[in-house]
Amino acid sequence: MQNMRAEDIVGDAESQRLRYFDGSERTVLVTERETPYPDGRLIVSRTDLAGILTHANQSFVAMSGYDEQQLIGSPHYILRHPDMPRAAFADLWRTIESGKPWQGYVKNLRRDGGFYWVLATVIPNIREGRTVSYTSVRRKPSRKQVERHAELYREMLADEQP
Repeated sequence: MQNMRAEDIVGDAESQRLRYFDGSERTVLVTERETPYPDGRLIVSRTDLAGILTHANQSFVAMSGYDEQQLIGSPHYILRHPDMPRAAFADLWRTIESGKPWQGYVKNLRRDGGFYWVLATVIPNIREGRTVSYTSVRRKPSRKQVERHAELYREMLADEQP
């Protein structure tokens, strides 16, 4: 997975190094620029069991800032914002790997260094008794819940520091 490129960033950015659960790392460039979630839209994506994107609808493409061909075949965590605590994703994976749906508030990183918030629901796709993929549907979150979760995640990140 590639590092973010300075020429793709809009505004002043801070460079941060992220380490993902699979041991991979990349440098991300993060701004304070929020893209508001549009009314009446759903973001839909599908991944394989390893979290590799196999489908992205046009709302996902537009909100992420990536082209569809950049998304498909990439790990979904390409959108992980450094403000998201590892524990949130550990809970997501624990839940969906047990065959249950997961729901939570997520701050996503855009290709341009900005971010957007979603209320995400991730559902295991089960065929003949076994999970074959995952579908994620995201919708516009309430502003009150975004503020509440931003504070909660700051506290969780402070607890994660070594």
